[in-house]
Amino acid sequence: MNRNHSDALKVGPRNVKSPCRIAVAMSGGVDSSVAAALLVEQGHEVLGIMMRLWSEPSKGLQVKHNRCCTPDQMADARKVAGLLGIPFYVLDVKDFFYKSVIQPYLDGHSQGRTPNPCINCNRTVRFDYLLNHANALGADFLATGHFARIQDKNGSYELLQARDRSKDQSYVLHVLGQEELSKVVFPVGEYNKDEVRSLASKFLLPVASKDESMDLCFLADGNYHRFLEKYASDSEKPGLIKTNEGLILGEHRGLAHYTIGQRKGLGIALGKPVFVLRKDTARNVLIVGPKEMGGKTRILIEQVNWISGKPRDDLESLLVKIRYRALPVSAIVRDIGNNQAIIDFDLPVFGATAGQGAVFYDGDVCLGGGIISLEELE
Repeated sequence: MNRNHSDALKVGPRNVKSPCRIAVAMSGGVDSSVAAALLVEQGHEVLGIMMRLWSEPSKGLQVKHNRCCTPDQMADARKVAGLLGIPFYVLDVKDFFYKSVIQPYLDGHSQGRTPNPCINCNRTVRFDYLLNHANALGADFLATGHFARIQDKNGSYELLQARDRSKDQSYVLHVLGQEELSKVVFPVGEYNKDEVRSLASKFLLPVASKDESMDLCFLADGNYHRFLEKYASDSEKPGLIKTNEGLILGEHRGLAHYTIGQRKGLGIALGKPVFVLRKDTARNVLIVGPKEMGGKTRILIEQVNWISGKPRDDLESLLVKIRYRALPVSAIVRDIGNNQAIIDFDLPVFGATAGQGAVFYDGDVCLGGGIISLEELE
């Protein structure tokens, strides 16, 4: 590594003076474990907190998945805390997690949306419920293993992308505001994944070679189709697959099983590729067509959060990501009040999906974002 890990927080844009009392959200994974180890090495008073979240029972011993807080995950987190000599607490938030994250996820699919539960978890659970609990324990900061950075500009906080762009998680953190950023640190945001694993080996942590986690950590087997069939049966109503012109091509098995931009698994053969263009929830119809018909130059977003607390004056040369793994595209953002904004893209974008986040950037700085609306704009 080309930097001194003993001064990890201080080489980055966020300067946390030592010693502080810092609670670390521990998951049993390598990122949060290294975050805790770095803070201990820097001389902070560190305590570990693991949330016991709602998740499905495992589907067999050979299934490779990352459910929330399994006995193995909890054992790993507890072992890391023991090696680091820090206290370890378990916080039971199963019911709150289900009501705040799982139920909205199910409801969104039933309404024709494709929600990102990680965004909602950060909004309601990790940086609200857990942050408040950490404060109640006397912690000055809450640290997590997210790949992102925070810059303090004279008391005004900016959320920056991680040094490792391939692991950057600022997209799912766009819901944070000034109050949250003033109380949060991301110790691994200055490192790439290989460096984090090297640090885990250097600290002799037992999770150094642990597999990457899945986004939908509450699934028993990684199969969200099966999950929706079990927990959102009202989204299982079959209906017609049509073209924009009304030509019937086949039958779908429930709108929740399809995403905007999907090409495979439609069960129709036309001799040329067709893609999911939109979901007509009122008529329970799946609209498909050629890819060029799915491009959008304007979308409406709701639940808009501006990280600075308000939109800045110049929003005409931004980059916008419409999905976590999507490439950023050039756009103009126009705040229209009532926690809504309109995004005008320089070129048509494909795959803009109601329920997903649209997050805007100016270079490394994440300015905020919102949730793509079901409402169609011309």
